[in-house]
Amino acid sequence: MRRAGRTTALLVVLGAVLAVLGAGPAQAAGYRYWSFWEGSGSDWTYATQGPSLVRPDDGAVQGFRFSVSEDSQDSAKPRRAPGFAKICADTPAKDGTKRIALVIDPGTAADAPAGETPPAPRTACARVAPDASAAEALASVAKPLRYSSDAMLCAITGYPGSGCGEQVSGDGQGTPAGSASASATPAGSAASSGSGGSSGPSAGVLVGVGAVLLLGIAAVVQSRRRRG
Repeated sequence: MRRAGRTTALLVVLGAVLAVLGAGPAQAAGYRYWSFWEGSGSDWTYATQGPSLVRPDDGAVQGFRFSVSEDSQDSAKPRRAPGFAKICADTPAKDGTKRIALVIDPGTAADAPAGETPPAPRTACARVAPDASAAEALASVAKPLRYSSDAMLCAITGYPGSGCGEQVSGDGQGTPAGSASASATPAGSAASSGSGGSSGPSAGVLVGVGAVLLLGIAAVVQSRRRRG
């Protein structure tokens, strides 16, 4: 009978542990924002600085993509290749200026805020002063731009009409409580690379498992004392 009682107690503990682990970690938060990219050959590289700090050379290609992502590691790239020759084919070079090719991708309907429809992706060739930043090049071809109070780029050509780096829940709805981190490339500061999300149990889950184990062990010990 004692062995059966101990087995039952251990099964109860095991079931509780599995229940806690089965709950799994909460889904990582995503953020809706314009990410900033630099053309690198035929592909894109996530920018390490905000567009107001980058002063591209003549012939550079800069990209902007609106999407929902956790950080720079899973951020969506612009869906058009960074081809300077094609984008700036109709904009001849001019002394005292430089040409910057821009790819502006407002993303998909799945990334759009509720009630808004993303405009079609487009390209533009900005001819600006030699010392102009990527933000100034963008402003010359894609007004109106909208920025947050901390200089984060919130809207290009008026899209989206509201919101800025808001946290997005699992149902795709934005919540004003959260805001995108520096990986959302604030227009006035350097952007840091985000860290990838962890797929393992969260700290809260592990603490919960530990508590359940301690309670289970205590119950088994107490049972043994009573029967001893």
